[in-house]
Amino acid sequence: MKIIFMGTPDFAVKFLERLYKDGHDIVGVFTKEDKPKNRGMKLSFSPIKQLAVSHGTPVFQPKTLKDGNVAETIKQLNCDLIVVVAYGKLLPKEILDIPPHGCINIHGSILPKYRGASPVQHAVLNGEKETGLTSMYITEEMDAGDIIFVSKTFIGDDETSGELFERLSTIGPQLLSETIDAISQGSATRIPQNHDDATYAPLLTRDMSPIDWNKTAYEIKCMVRGLDPWPAATMEINNSTMKVYSVEITGNTTLKPPGSLISCGNNGIEVACSDGSILVKEVQAPGSKRMSTADYLRGNTITTG
Repeated sequence: MKIIFMGTPDFAVKFLERLYKDGHDIVGVFTKEDKPKNRGMKLSFSPIKQLAVSHGTPVFQPKTLKDGNVAETIKQLNCDLIVVVAYGKLLPKEILDIPPHGCINIHGSILPKYRGASPVQHAVLNGEKETGLTSMYITEEMDAGDIIFVSKTFIGDDETSGELFERLSTIGPQLLSETIDAISQGSATRIPQNHDDATYAPLLTRDMSPIDWNKTAYEIKCMVRGLDPWPAATMEINNSTMKVYSVEITGNTTLKPPGSLISCGNNGIEVACSDGSILVKEVQAPGSKRMSTADYLRGNTITTG
């Protein structure tokens, strides 16, 4: 099948690799514009662009998909299908109508739950025990198209968003392969979503980082896992904002108000929350590397009380 692929981050790489492996004719790859990176601010290729270039596939990086020029380019590429995985841009109707087999997307949730930009992180933030990937036909409304297949998976009790992303990126290519096979054979299902059940997962922001110690220990643990690796949960220690990457529910009870430091030691920093306490196990101080709380405490003194 002649396919145009649209994607940008590391998450999408294994999907494009699978398309090459399956022998599809990738007639073009669309990815976001190159961005300056690191101190030298040199333009950096996206992981998808690097892969496409290595295969000799034409790469396109338009600023917008809505000026008519991209639609003309896609018509000239004469593709059968457009595949979108974490591209970051919405496809207008004039593009959706071009491929004879339509446009499909692999979305990081069990739709209609968690439509939007950050479905994986919000599933972890909300303490879900199960998530998955959905292959779907793309419509003008975000993540609202008919479902083709769903692949479900558990979420580990200690699994972070970053770890879950990595697992989904290994599960997803098989789902994509099966979806394209079904489309090419004319056997792909089209299951309308129940829009009344839809929930949304907006972009994460740094405003979400400060830990609210008035929440339960379980809610705080979900927050820390969900915001790892970015933007990371934070707490104030010694008048400094520390990133928090790992916590443990102690099961202890305390009369101290939420946010109070209870103890510090080799096991970590114990902090009161609404239903007991949390043990902070891994932190990152400003200008420092990520480390265990025990290592941090070897060089820093914290007053509890």
